[in-house]
Amino acid sequence: MNTPTHSSLVTPPNTMKSPCVLLAVHCCLALLYAAPLPERDALTRAAERGVSLAKKILDFIPHVHDACVQTTGLTLELSAKGHNLEYLLSEIGIPAAPVLKSISKGHSLAESLSRVLEGLDLHQDLLQKLTDVLRSTDTLQLLLADIRDLAAQVQQMQRLAQIPVTVSQRDFPDISSRLNSDYKVQVAAHLSLQQLRRFTQDVFRCLRHIAAS
Repeated sequence: MNTPTHSSLVTPPNTMKSPCVLLAVHCCLALLYAAPLPERDALTRAAERGVSLAKKILDFIPHVHDACVQTTGLTLELSAKGHNLEYLLSEIGIPAAPVLKSISKGHSLAESLSRVLEGLDLHQDLLQKLTDVLRSTDTLQLLLADIRDLAAQVQQMQRLAQIPVTVSQRDFPDISSRLNSDYKVQVAAHLSLQQLRRFTQDVFRCLRHIAAS
């Protein structure tokens, strides 16, 4: 009877280690594919900061309206008198804000961010012109700073998403020459802030969707 030699009783090293190595490699690959891409993670954080800035603007708009609009009956909430002022939008020359759509196959992230920036540029231009004719502008200047911060944040999102940073090429009409009475100045401030609030509500929803996706 042959007695097994020492060498025949020892399992070859490769035979013992191969399953362990394969398991370790499999776990590493699983973690690699499960982990979010650094760029995507940074974009999510940037979108969350944008959501916070949009909320800050929404919370501050009523204070700006109270400080700048003194005419009785002009409130941020829609009213019968407010609807009757809609015709002054075209008379004063206040452009409509861009329409923000849900991101889909037919409406890309690049298009959404570009429209957000266009709308922010529009309202920044409107409010900047109003600072030249309103009596009280301290709160308006603070609001303008918040709008600039949000625009910078959206541009940061474009860079993270590898989208060309949008620079507005649109020529906004100069409404200054049409503000020929204190009443029209008040109405222009009221309508601009009202429109900014509606637009920023859309921006808030848009950025929140990007942050959650």
